[in-house]
Amino acid sequence: MALFAALPAALPSVAAVQSNVKGTLPALTVMAVDGAFNFLIAVLILIAGWMVARWMGRWLHDVVERSRLIDETLKPLLVNGVRYVILAVTVVAVLSQFGVQTTSLIALLGAAGLAVGLALQGTLSNVASGVLLLVLRPFRVFEKIKVADATGKVREIGLFRTEIVTDDGNFVSIPNATIFSGTIINVSRERNRRIGFTVEIDRSENIDAVQKTILECLALDRRILKMPAPTVEVETLGAISTTLTVQVWLENRDFGAVLSDIKKRVRHALQDSQISAPVPVAAPAVAPWTPQEQVQAETKKPN
Repeated sequence: MALFAALPAALPSVAAVQSNVKGTLPALTVMAVDGAFNFLIAVLILIAGWMVARWMGRWLHDVVERSRLIDETLKPLLVNGVRYVILAVTVVAVLSQFGVQTTSLIALLGAAGLAVGLALQGTLSNVASGVLLLVLRPFRVFEKIKVADATGKVREIGLFRTEIVTDDGNFVSIPNATIFSGTIINVSRERNRRIGFTVEIDRSENIDAVQKTILECLALDRRILKMPAPTVEVETLGAISTTLTVQVWLENRDFGAVLSDIKKRVRHALQDSQISAPVPVAAPAVAPWTPQEQVQAETKKPN
């Protein structure tokens, strides 16, 4: 009974509890108001930063598209880089509004980035390859290339992948590491380009006359360069035909449209000169096979 009698004396009185709560209410109110105010400011900063990033990205995109001083390859990277920088500054400002120490956060993000980098070595190799492609520039935007079993015009060189549009309108996205580690054939880089095709004639035709006819036909086309001069060389001397190789140099911009036209001109020139194509020779007739016993029996028959 003494224990139960002493217990109320050890507990705080109701009046004392109410006075303590009343004393902490102003502090809680101030903290709630400050927290709500900081949250509102953070939301406004986030919205403003997002809008500024989008507006700045669109404005910079229009500026670089009109500019002729900035390389086409660097335009997408420049626009995206500015937008991401504004978003990063916005995130840091929002965290600072809540009292987060940005120095410690940057160190934490650096450690996390190192761990992620070790786990994503293949992906980061694409980033490194993309940076090297932008620095070394084996090809640029709008140039036609052959790489990784794909041939087409370059649309964009990103940090991770390169976008190509093929001649038949297919969209191809290739990892930068695959492009950088493989063979790159830039079809559009050089000013002039050589084309070649074969012409097959009958073996009875005069080779010198045929060569002269083809060269005279090629000389009439102004799109064919005079230097280096066109050539018509003998490739093979077959049993029933002779194969000639025609090689001409063109400006790179005329390559696709001129090749078919030149072949047609050469064919018409040969037809006008009555130079015939090879005539296939029929296979020699072969008597049906007869067993040896039957042959001997027929030879022993009396006349």
